[in-house]
Amino acid sequence: MTKVLVARAVFPEVIERLSACFEVRHNQADAVWTQPQLIERLQGCDGAFVTGTERIDAALLDACPQLRAVCSMAVGYNNIDLDACTARRVLVSNAPDVLTETTADFGFALMMAAARRIAESEHFLRAGRWTRWGHDMFAGADVHGATLGILGMGRIGQAIARRGALGFGMPVVYHNRSRLDADIEERLGARWLSKEQLLREADHLVLVLPYGPASHHAIGAAELALMKPTATLTNIARGGIVDDAALAEALRLGRIAAAGLDVFEGEPALHPALLSLPNVVLTPHIASASLPTRRSMAELAVDNLIAALGAGTPGVAPPTALNPQVLRSP
Repeated sequence: MTKVLVARAVFPEVIERLSACFEVRHNQADAVWTQPQLIERLQGCDGAFVTGTERIDAALLDACPQLRAVCSMAVGYNNIDLDACTARRVLVSNAPDVLTETTADFGFALMMAAARRIAESEHFLRAGRWTRWGHDMFAGADVHGATLGILGMGRIGQAIARRGALGFGMPVVYHNRSRLDADIEERLGARWLSKEQLLREADHLVLVLPYGPASHHAIGAAELALMKPTATLTNIARGGIVDDAALAEALRLGRIAAAGLDVFEGEPALHPALLSLPNVVLTPHIASASLPTRRSMAELAVDNLIAALGAGTPGVAPPTALNPQVLRSP
């Protein structure tokens, strides 16, 4: 019988659905396996259900020659060597679209929390330090009417732009590798700018670009120096896009006002300087973490795995394959 491995704990109904089609090895104890342990557990498996934490590289693929499909419930796939998978005719899929609106909700919430100093003021209150009112107590920056800057204008970036433009009357500026169609720009009231112009103009900058070699430390000390001292930065994309050490220094020195971070270099480890700063809101990579959305992400990974391994309706292709060409005859 076709065997699949579920590499992390998932909703029980996901295991049940996969078990109707395959022999399933699972990890409902949610142990974080080392790479050798993952390779060991993948022996004899035709498919793998993964998240954004498992590294699928050439060495693993060569050690698991039976593997035919790697289906992730995450949208980002920088943990998967897509070229190596394609070269070995291993199908890879991710989970776009289903998390767009939920992630945009969270990104906007994180931006607002940074701008309005919500976490900082809550810590102050919980510590029992609130004894009187003051005219400038935790006075932050307005969001309504401020300029919203977006670096990376894909699905999630456009959803954030829509919230800002239509909900908060924010002028929207953005930078992307390619400009949006004119009708989309008009609908969002969005202007394309060079990256440098974007950094200079944005009151609130949100990062939503994919991670890769070209975007590593896309925001470092030089870029932070271009931003307004009153600006905020929000990262809901991937760790490594921001040089966290440079950001911590910019926040400490007041070169920018505040930041909201859901992702970090080397996560779950954090740069220690971030933990001691009052003007940064920190969350543990949970931008897509609503129950309905996480269920949809998992179900989409199952849909892809069932189709990729031929256990579904004949002729139905994996819905979000990243390398569908591997399914064609050589």
